[in-house]
Amino acid sequence: MGLAMSYLRVPPVLEGERDPGAIARLIFGASDWRRRQPAPCVLDLGGGWQALHYLITGDPWDGRPPEADVVCGGRLLTEDGTGELGADVIYLAPDRVKPAADQLAATPYAELAGRYDPAAMAAAGVQDAAALGPDPATLEPAYGGLARFFRAAADDGQAVYKVMAERG
Repeated sequence: MGLAMSYLRVPPVLEGERDPGAIARLIFGASDWRRRQPAPCVLDLGGGWQALHYLITGDPWDGRPPEADVVCGGRLLTEDGTGELGADVIYLAPDRVKPAADQLAATPYAELAGRYDPAAMAAAGVQDAAALGPDPATLEPAYGGLARFFRAAADDGQAVYKVMAERG
């Protein structure tokens, strides 16, 4: 079992609420939150999130914005894996979404593929790296999905919420 990551793009003010923490509780407090959202506003990376972060930043957890903001960056609203929401929720404000979207647009996957080394990634502690296989193109569709997701959020002035939870 490992962690899975999902993304949701949301207007900065939702139902009159401006506080990201209150918005997170409003949305993610329902176990069927994915079903309640328009499909284009949700992106599921599953267990590949940390491998993508590694390719983007060269590190399993850290990095500098805007690169690190794509996966691990933002403000942790909850550390709630077993609490009220059953997940950790990270908030990325609209003013950080646009630079992340621009970074993704300016960086073709081929530039990141040189970091694709499952053995090195596993040694660095990247979740599920040993199961990735030898083909660097494995993560290219997910990277393209991230780029499209962030571009749509930036174009619409939206915030991005990242939800990390144990996968079953």
